[in-house]
Parts: sequence; C-alpha cells; structure tokens
Amino acid sequence: MRHAEQIMALALVAFSLFLMWKSSELPIGWVSGKGPGGGAFPFWLSLGMLVASGVIFWRARRRVTPQSRDENSFMGYSTFRLFVVSAGAIFVMFLGTHFVGAYVMIPLFLAFYMRFLGGHSWVVIAPIALLAPIVTFFFFEIGMKVFLPKGVTEPLFYPLYSMFF
Repeated sequence: MRHAEQIMALALVAFSLFLMWKSSELPIGWVSGKGPGGGAFPFWLSLGMLVASGVIFWRARRRVTPQSRDENSFMGYSTFRLFVVSAGAIFVMFLGTHFVGAYVMIPLFLAFYMRFLGGHSWVVIAPIALLAPIVTFFFFEIGMKVFLPKGVTEPLFYPLYSMFF
C-alpha cells in the first residue's frame, strides 16, 4: 500500500505540473475589463492539486498515515478483477458513445454498474438509469449549451432542439 500511495502522489504531482504548464498557455491572471483569464481556473486548481499531492507524498514518506505503514500489496485478485471490469465498462461506454451517443450509453453504463457491480435491484436501477440522461440533457445542452455526442441517435433530438432553441 505504501509504495502505491507514493507512486500515485508522484504521478499526480507530474500531472499537476503538466496541467499548470498547459493552462498557462492562456492568461492565468486578471484580464482588464473581462475578468479572470481562460487559464486561471485550471491553473489555480492544478496548483492546489500539486500542493495536495506533495503533502500526500511527504506524509507517505514519513509514514504518518496507517496506509503509509501498510506493507501489504496494493491490490489482491478480487480488487484487480473489479478494476479490470470497471475499466472495461468505462472503455465500452466511451467507445459506444461515439456510435450511439451519450444518452444511450449513460443509462446502459449505470444499469450495468449498479446491477452487476453494485448488486442493486432493478427497482432502484430503472429510475436512476432513466432519469440520468434526462437530467444530463437539461443540464448540459439546455442549461449550459454544451452539446454531448449523440451518434446515430442525433435525429431523435431535433424535436427537442426546436422546442428549446
């Protein structure tokens, strides 16, 4: 556990530095008459992540937390199996989103995850899986004007677009 904590902290430090570098391509300070620059939020958020990751690494090196004193392996077989199934389900979701769209893949992913990994009943799964794409549509597409991929299902959204735009 100890080595995994340190490795992940260092990976997050490196990722934070990369994000800070990329976000500094845009203005990160105050732009006169406009407000914060386009890179301000990602830069300062990445800086916060850098500080937190550095503290995690420092605490792991000093063996402050119980996890940093644990010499057991990071993942046993059952944990690794769960990781592979989860990563596979996410990969299938992203791949399927390209073809059939986010609004088909979101409920399918939620139903799979809740049923086969969470063990929930269909009575619990059905309303969540059906409401999630509806809430997502109204939040992203209507509220924020961010259009999610729809793949072959895009013609089904034309009536909704004519109602809201």
